[in-house]
Amino acid sequence: MTMIPVMWAVWGVLALVTAALFVYRSSLTKDEEDQIFLDDSFDHERNAQAAIIAKVNKIQPYVRIALGLLGAATIFVIGYYLLDFVNQFK
Repeated sequence: MTMIPVMWAVWGVLALVTAALFVYRSSLTKDEEDQIFLDDSFDHERNAQAAIIAKVNKIQPYVRIALGLLGAATIFVIGYYLLDFVNQFK
C-alpha cells in the first residue's frame, strides 16, 4: 500500500472533523444576541446568553487544535507533491 491514499485519508478525516466542529459552533451561536442587558428583569436572557458563551468557549480549543492539525496536514500534502514534482525533473 502506498503512502498517498493514507495521506489523503488522514487529510479528509481532519477536514471532516474541522467542518463538523465549525457546524456545531455555528449551531450554538445562532441564538446568540449582541445586546447588553441593563435591567434585572432580563436575567433569564443574560443567563441563556452566558450558557451559550460557555458552550462555545468549551469547544474553542478543539476548533483551534483541529485547524492546526488540518493546516499541518495540508502543508504535508503540498510538500509531498512539490517534492514529487522536483524529483520528476532529476
